[in-house]
Amino acid sequence: MNIAVVLSGAGVFDGSEIHEATLTLLALDQAGVKYQCMAPNVEQYANVNHLNNEPSQNKRNVLEESARIARGEILDLAEVKSEDYDALILPGGFGAALNLCDFALKGPDCTVNQEVEKLILEFFQDRKVIAAMCIAPALLAKVLGKEEVLLTIGNDEGTADAIEACGAIHRDCTVGDIVVDEANKLVTTPAYMLAKGPAEAWLGIEKLVKKVINY
Repeated sequence: MNIAVVLSGAGVFDGSEIHEATLTLLALDQAGVKYQCMAPNVEQYANVNHLNNEPSQNKRNVLEESARIARGEILDLAEVKSEDYDALILPGGFGAALNLCDFALKGPDCTVNQEVEKLILEFFQDRKVIAAMCIAPALLAKVLGKEEVLLTIGNDEGTADAIEACGAIHRDCTVGDIVVDEANKLVTTPAYMLAKGPAEAWLGIEKLVKKVINY
């Protein structure tokens, strides 16, 4: 088995949520499953100083920043095809809603990075499992909403409404659980939409990864 993990930078406020990304990789590694990190080779929409949560003037590239989490073992998303992998996992963080799409800015009227959308559609059409956590399920809602996919971002009413405006069906979920759309082979969990720390985030992430592996 080989799992594709799509990253969106490095840092909760402008990239991948690092705890979510690393906990995902830990769960995969503990299960003895091969994985490959990947990210689009584009500039970040925003650049944030995580020390004070204020804008930074330093421009950053999503692929280069994601490589920090992947320890350099990362692919440009433009090189990736569904046929080389068995499942797809998308950790969250604001980067998922700023760099992979602009859901954080436009809600249901957002657009999705073309390479990200292409990859999601390939996995979906190939009937392979797709998993997402935190705010990343918004990507699935936008790309697959017409299929009336079932997913969760936790219990935030405003975000849930925006996801349902994309055509998806939202189900409230606790931090330690997952929502599974058996018909469409989607697995989602709230992670840091609700988690107060890594231990809480781990509960849902570990369940998500186990479901992906054992689907």
